[in-house]
Amino acid sequence: MQLSTLVQGTFGYIDPEYMQTRQLFDKSDVYSFGAVLVELLTGKKIYSDDRPEERKNMAKYFVLSMKQNRLFDVLEDEVMHGGNHTQLQGVANLAEQCLRLNGEERPTMREVAVELDYLRGRGVGKHSWVKENYDEESVHLLVESSLDSQIESSTRGIDSLKNQVILSLDGAR
Repeated sequence: MQLSTLVQGTFGYIDPEYMQTRQLFDKSDVYSFGAVLVELLTGKKIYSDDRPEERKNMAKYFVLSMKQNRLFDVLEDEVMHGGNHTQLQGVANLAEQCLRLNGEERPTMREVAVELDYLRGRGVGKHSWVKENYDEESVHLLVESSLDSQIESSTRGIDSLKNQVILSLDGAR
């Protein structure tokens, strides 16, 4: 699915494909989510003119660091020392996938949700009720629940937008 719309956003979060095509795609939000993951992992804003040239865009710098096997050089100290290294590596790999320049190569948000839930279950002090491997029913229920809340949230947003348009039209009379 593709949308044509006016996009307002902060540089660094906007899908690079949008910058080229001026069209949003299903996986444009996945890129933005990857940027948020990078901020959480590094403790740095995704874009800043105050940093050296190679680090201005943390998304690019993060992906390059991952390719050079230097993840632990870019992680925020508190994150690195307070987290499970297996989980951190998993979240970093997921962030890198979300930041792929070609949107078709990015995971879907559904896949991102399943992976994050899986990684959460691999944490230190994991509870006995957390499954290591998901069966098909668990994945279906997780995805269905996630989609239901996304649809409900989208519907509320559309209803709110519809109300704003109606109020604007009423005010113009």
